[in-house]
Amino acid sequence: MKLNVEMLPVLKKMAGTMLALGMLAHAHAADKIAVDIALSDATLIDVAAGRAVTGQTVLLKGDSIVAVVNETQLRDYAPKQTIRLPGKYLMPGLWDTHVHFGGGPELIDENKQLLPLYLAHGITTVRDCSGDLPDTVLAWRQQINAGQLQGPTIFTSGAKLEGIKPLWKGTIEVGTPQEVTRALDGLQAQQVDFVKITENTLKPELYLEALRQARERGMRTSGHIPVQLTLGQMADAGLGTIEHQSYLLRAATPREQELTAKVAAGTLSGRDAMRESLQSYDEPTARKAFSYLAARGTAIVPTLWGSRVTAYLDREDHTHDPALQYIGKGLRATYDWRVQRAAKDGPEAIAQRHAQFEQSAKLLPILQQQGVSIIAGTDAGFLNSFDYPGQALHDEIGLYVQYGLTPQQALQSAVINGPRFLGKLDRYGSVAAGKAADLLVLDANPLQDIGATRQIRLVVSRGTVYDRAKLDQMLADIRAWVAKQEAAPAKS
Repeated sequence: MKLNVEMLPVLKKMAGTMLALGMLAHAHAADKIAVDIALSDATLIDVAAGRAVTGQTVLLKGDSIVAVVNETQLRDYAPKQTIRLPGKYLMPGLWDTHVHFGGGPELIDENKQLLPLYLAHGITTVRDCSGDLPDTVLAWRQQINAGQLQGPTIFTSGAKLEGIKPLWKGTIEVGTPQEVTRALDGLQAQQVDFVKITENTLKPELYLEALRQARERGMRTSGHIPVQLTLGQMADAGLGTIEHQSYLLRAATPREQELTAKVAAGTLSGRDAMRESLQSYDEPTARKAFSYLAARGTAIVPTLWGSRVTAYLDREDHTHDPALQYIGKGLRATYDWRVQRAAKDGPEAIAQRHAQFEQSAKLLPILQQQGVSIIAGTDAGFLNSFDYPGQALHDEIGLYVQYGLTPQQALQSAVINGPRFLGKLDRYGSVAAGKAADLLVLDANPLQDIGATRQIRLVVSRGTVYDRAKLDQMLADIRAWVAKQEAAPAKS
């Protein structure tokens, strides 16, 4: 075929145009922003606003969210992998802000198995409130942050502050202001995320001194409430969070000052003071006290589920719970302590357990209305009978709704309020650019039914995606590990 000489200029022009278009296309592709993963077609849950948002794609790179974009904006990005999630709901990963690891050095491996167990239940962050393995937990925190260990992000108190000869192991015993200073020096050197203080043998004046010194250092604090001090005194001293909602019953009676003084003087036991607090409960007093806590910035971590399990051990048999297959035999053995204690209670003590739990749980909507920050935490871990790591957080927020919170408020307690307490809202609490790639994908809308948090389709932790098959495999691996441990002959 002969080319018409007159066509050569035309052909050259066409070739040039095609080359230019090719180069333009290549340049355009090169201009696109590279990302690792695109999560598309899911409905986004805006927990703060209580909205379900459609038409957005979440773009991840490394351990962060790069952008949340619409279909038009998506053209500017080049994801290595796209995961389509039609009919699913995407939200931030859940936080359990009161967990424990412990039981002694011989149970380190059993505790370590709890880390993937949390992830498998959509818990991407835990706040360790101290057990008797503080140095181990600090090491895990570092390893997880470095990508060397699979587990949720850990924020920890390290060893808790207690008095001399405490009931609990793994504590820093303090008996003087100087010892408080040395204890806080050590905790700061370990870069703990907050300070945990308990009241078993700690003198009330030293508790207040610890709060004072911690506040001067800018350290966040969390603790139990000594029976010799009022909740107002603790709030005034700067306590950040009250752990366990039952303590609040003491501030819900006009007799708080009187009962506290009697306990301090040794003329009334703590149990009797609680009984009299229940008998003299007064809602206007409770509202006034809780408004005071809110004004001082003191939050509450209810741990209702753990309290409920213990309160109703007389009615509910947990010895065949399916969740036990994920708990090592050594950890299960630590449950016996509370079970045996509860078994010694007579009818009057059992009735008080029930009444104390129910009245405590009924405070939730009042706390919400008075502006107190409610932070979801479970008390899961060793010692706390049948309070299962991972599963318990879903039980906990389910109780919040049962006793009067909305699903949105319950979600806020498990997604937003924990990061707010730790000063981490720049990285957590929402699905937005710059936030951590810690995400949960569900089969149903949790704003409509809080039980939807159990219907997990996919978990993203620090940018690593675990689909349902991987999550099921994690659970199977934990079961197999526990079963192998069960079958192993006892060490002589």
